[in-house]
Amino acid sequence: MGAEVDDSLRSRSLNVRKFLPEILEDAENQLSVIFREQLSALYEEVVHLDSRIESLEQSLKTFCAQNEDCKRLLTIPGIGLMTATALIEAVGDISVFKNGRELAALLGLVPRQHSTGGKPTLLGISKRGDSYLRTLLIHGGRAVVRCAHKHQDKRSQWVGVVEGRRGKNITAVAVANKLAGDKVVFVAGHFCSGSSIPASAVYAEEGILQISPASTNPKFTDERPGNNIFRVCGRDDQQGSVAGAYLKKNFGDKRVAVVHDKQAYSKGLADETKKAMNAAGLKEVMYETVTPGEKDYNALVSKLKQAKTDVLYYGGYHPEAGLIVRQMRGQGMDTILVSGDALVTADYWKITGPAGEGTLMTFSPDPRKNPAAAELVKRFREKGVEPEGYVLYTYAAFQAWKQAVEAVESTDPEKVSKALHEGKFKTVIGDFSFDKKGDPSLPPYAFFKWSKGEYEQIN
Repeated sequence: MGAEVDDSLRSRSLNVRKFLPEILEDAENQLSVIFREQLSALYEEVVHLDSRIESLEQSLKTFCAQNEDCKRLLTIPGIGLMTATALIEAVGDISVFKNGRELAALLGLVPRQHSTGGKPTLLGISKRGDSYLRTLLIHGGRAVVRCAHKHQDKRSQWVGVVEGRRGKNITAVAVANKLAGDKVVFVAGHFCSGSSIPASAVYAEEGILQISPASTNPKFTDERPGNNIFRVCGRDDQQGSVAGAYLKKNFGDKRVAVVHDKQAYSKGLADETKKAMNAAGLKEVMYETVTPGEKDYNALVSKLKQAKTDVLYYGGYHPEAGLIVRQMRGQGMDTILVSGDALVTADYWKITGPAGEGTLMTFSPDPRKNPAAAELVKRFREKGVEPEGYVLYTYAAFQAWKQAVEAVESTDPEKVSKALHEGKFKTVIGDFSFDKKGDPSLPPYAFFKWSKGEYEQIN
């Protein structure tokens, strides 16, 4: 089991060992003689078992200290002595497996598949193979999930995103690994930075070309794990710079609060905006965080009200932003909400209704108004689809990839990546090239305003 599980269990059992002798020695606690005898016998058995466990644990430690594979396994979050030694004993020569997915299949940790009409459906894990080892790994994984909020590394951030959207028992779903197993050569995604960043490590390792249409966190390309990682959207440091300057210029004499939901995109955007705002001479009256996925943000709203907040800058997504706006209006507040590109969706207005009137947000110049996109926008609308937000950016990702493929006459990710770095591409969001980080040369961010169910560019 994971070391953090061991620590949790050990702390509870130590409480029992500490207080039980005191209970047995207290002659005035009104315990019956029979119960006291039984309790004493059980305590002696616990002491005996402790001795055996300690002896076995020492044997495992000695084994691991002399085994290099075991030492390496212990560096993996969620794997402790029991799991590491069980893996060594059960698996043996790891080189017989081509990759981690083959080992996962052996242990029954991959989804069962049912196909009908040529359409495959993934079910729950197969649960074949060594059930003891599978259980140890699952419990170790749950320990990592439970403690992810205490850490800020990429794995913990990814775990937090998946847990928040899908629940604890589905965090084992590895989309990136599945794509690698299917021998995919190109991925136009992901949408959220919190998903794109950890997934990019898999794509880099497996040689899959990734172009995100919407992941704006600077770390996505600043710390990209390979030269096959790109995006066709702007960055939060660019977006935050525009937002911070706008807040100072238009609300320099107002009380501004900054709030985010702790996810990679959200925190990055809020912090960049705060940094730009502070540099311009405007200091926030409050800096708070919330938990995404909740329904009641009235506690936050009460704090905002107490701080007499005139403007709330929110780093986060439209579901939470919409609820916060409604609950501010519910408490009689006319505070203006200012946010980022995650609010560029009609679903935001569906949540807020008239309460969302006047909401401000940053986004790249509306690609729907680009002459190069006119025919495509028309086709979308004829199908009853409004190409809002990052719809056209996703299309542009495919256009850039297609043009690079045509240039090298191959879909080989390494060759296409080189072409992407060297070429210039004509797309529905405009003509651009990629810099050495994989960022596009596109126009800066602008401000938009929500009014009567629609958003329009205002600067």
